[in-house]
Amino acid sequence: MTEDENYFPESVAATYDESSAAMFMPEAVDPAVAVLAGLAGAGRALELGIGTGRIALPLAGRGVEVHGIELSPAMADRLRAKPGSEAIGVTLGDFATTRAPGTFSVAYLVFNTIMNLTTQDAQVDCFRNVAAHLEPGGTFVIEVTVPQLRKLPPGQNAVPFHVGETRLGFDTYDTATQAMASHHVRVVDGRGSFRSIPFRYVWPAELDLMARLAGMRLRDRWADWSGAPFTAESESHVSVWEKTED
Repeated sequence: MTEDENYFPESVAATYDESSAAMFMPEAVDPAVAVLAGLAGAGRALELGIGTGRIALPLAGRGVEVHGIELSPAMADRLRAKPGSEAIGVTLGDFATTRAPGTFSVAYLVFNTIMNLTTQDAQVDCFRNVAAHLEPGGTFVIEVTVPQLRKLPPGQNAVPFHVGETRLGFDTYDTATQAMASHHVRVVDGRGSFRSIPFRYVWPAELDLMARLAGMRLRDRWADWSGAPFTAESESHVSVWEKTED
């Protein structure tokens, strides 16, 4: 990603927390923070795409030293305006290649953020960048959806994820390139707006191979942060890889 590919400018950052309110609820945040705090132990945590601090702030509140990498200055500014943010360092840049100071016992990418890297090369670079930050035995955690291609009837490339009176959301897929995009249509006071964000969907087995290329191996995979078993019916997964090489 580059600054030109920053899809979270001030116009988005200003309402990000409200538009993603469900993800800020304790039932969404607390299980993730508990897992990450356990993996961090007495070490440091690195969040890739730290955003406005949804996970970083409560994790720091549990005594974990957190540092973040963030491409969007506007999102980072929203984080810095929140109580407790003074304990969190932020490095601006593309998390596939940007180096943060020091080493870490855990690094993490949540809420489908790995898909913000829209090429396979960039996703591979991300794993290598994380491995360079991790201490030996450190872990890398990703929370991401399983591609919903089973919902695509023959000849169709779109899957709706929200249909309401004032908001419409749908994903489009290109199965030849693994490119996808999320499209958001909103109506406020009778006026409509449209926003589209590109992604690259990635399969669990593909992520495992990226991890191996970076000197990591799969340690755990769950359907969610509670540790529920990952099955063929799971719509998302939380995966943990461990660094095996220095």
